[in-house]
Amino acid sequence: MSDSENPEHSLKKTLGPWSLTALGIGAVIGSGIFTVIGTAIAGEQFDTSSILNTPVLDYLIHHTALVGRPGAGPALALSLVLVAIVCAFTGLCYAELASMIPIAGSAYTYTYATLGELIAWIIGWDLILEYAFSNMAVCVGFAAHIVDLMDWLGIHPSARWISPAYLPSGLQDFHGNTLYAAGWHFGFNWPAFLIVMLLTVVLVRGIRESAETNNIMVLLKITAILIFVAFGAHFIHPSNWHPFYPNGWSGLLTGGSIIFFTYIGFDSVSTAAEECKNPQRDVPIGILATLVICTTLYIGVAVVLTGLIKWNLLIGDAAPVVNTLRKLSLTSGSESLHWVRLVILIGALLGMISSILVFQIGQARVWFAMSRDRLLPSVFSKVHPKYRTPAVSTWVAGFVVGLPAGLLDIGTFSDLSNIGTLFAFVLVSAGVLILRYKDPHRHRSFRCPGGPVFPVLSIFFCVLLMAGLPIMTWLRFFVWLAIGLCIYFFYSCRRSEFCPPHRAR
Repeated sequence: MSDSENPEHSLKKTLGPWSLTALGIGAVIGSGIFTVIGTAIAGEQFDTSSILNTPVLDYLIHHTALVGRPGAGPALALSLVLVAIVCAFTGLCYAELASMIPIAGSAYTYTYATLGELIAWIIGWDLILEYAFSNMAVCVGFAAHIVDLMDWLGIHPSARWISPAYLPSGLQDFHGNTLYAAGWHFGFNWPAFLIVMLLTVVLVRGIRESAETNNIMVLLKITAILIFVAFGAHFIHPSNWHPFYPNGWSGLLTGGSIIFFTYIGFDSVSTAAEECKNPQRDVPIGILATLVICTTLYIGVAVVLTGLIKWNLLIGDAAPVVNTLRKLSLTSGSESLHWVRLVILIGALLGMISSILVFQIGQARVWFAMSRDRLLPSVFSKVHPKYRTPAVSTWVAGFVVGLPAGLLDIGTFSDLSNIGTLFAFVLVSAGVLILRYKDPHRHRSFRCPGGPVFPVLSIFFCVLLMAGLPIMTWLRFFVWLAIGLCIYFFYSCRRSEFCPPHRAR
């Protein structure tokens, strides 16, 4: 905490509770409600069955490979309730640690203080994965909405430059015609790349200006969501809600696992703790308010969306809300729905812009915190002399996200982000228990209620949701951690402040 007051590495304190809550809503709402909610409802379909594409828990129970992942169907509303309960437990743990350790870095910083440097490195490396792949998923969704907006305007550019180079389910136009077969094709998703670069410029100029921009976008996209729920409710066909549990408990759990990464928004609130005017009070308010508002909006959209269209028609759709409105306006001939679609499109685009903005803030702050602890090169903790922002970290994070976003699909990104998010939540919850044992008398301006019950429940449910992810996702995650451990033992631990002088390099 004293290191953070060093003028060379200190961040400007400009954020209050409303800005923090808006940061959280900006991340949670835009990243999932307009994009991966379709995948969570319909699941994913592959050409052949594979053990690697089968959720861990499903394989442990049935011992058979699946040709895809089961979606939750209309029961996604219940999946969201489960996710909200898990996030409530974890959010209370975050709030307790953030009120004690108001430093940039979020789960990385908390783990550093409670579990030591090695575990802190693991969680920091995990957070880089978590934030980067979360943003890549949102960027792909943003590009899909740009395509829909161009279609509304009558503009039809070549699909080669507005879609990912890798398409596991292929690519179809609005009429169901196949444009590209499943697999790789020559192309690049330019809208996904360019939005990251534009927001990187905004973030380098200052977090206060970024936060004020985000506040406006949050209000506009909440308005768009309410309009969708209000107008869409008039076109619901209750028969679309049957069967309510098309894939049973497995689908309900997998649907929650797919959409879980969107709730990283309250983690983003804690990454900005060092830039708060009163972090001991404002961070808990921001986290809990984010959870309540976002869960209510998510459930409303899930109920209406699954009432408008049969759940299994949303497979591979990175823009399910606006594409459903498009199909509905064509079949019903409603002029009002045509214009409602435009309003939702604009709200969705603004929502995803604010999500990308928040995730980039979080990612750059994690790199900044790890560099300040000498675990990453010192250049990442350099602060811009005029804007007092971590400019180098912000630019590097922009290219790390932008380039892959032009190449890969939304399903791959969301899986890796989800397992990273859940793993981070497990370690934060464990950190609360450990710090209560190691330092029970330290002042806590906010204390997670229920003694050890909530942290333990948080750990249990996070592990349960991790079991709803495919085996391949687990393998990729272990590979990522192995790469991180190699970097730590061959570079970071030799530069650490805990490294003996004769070993330092």
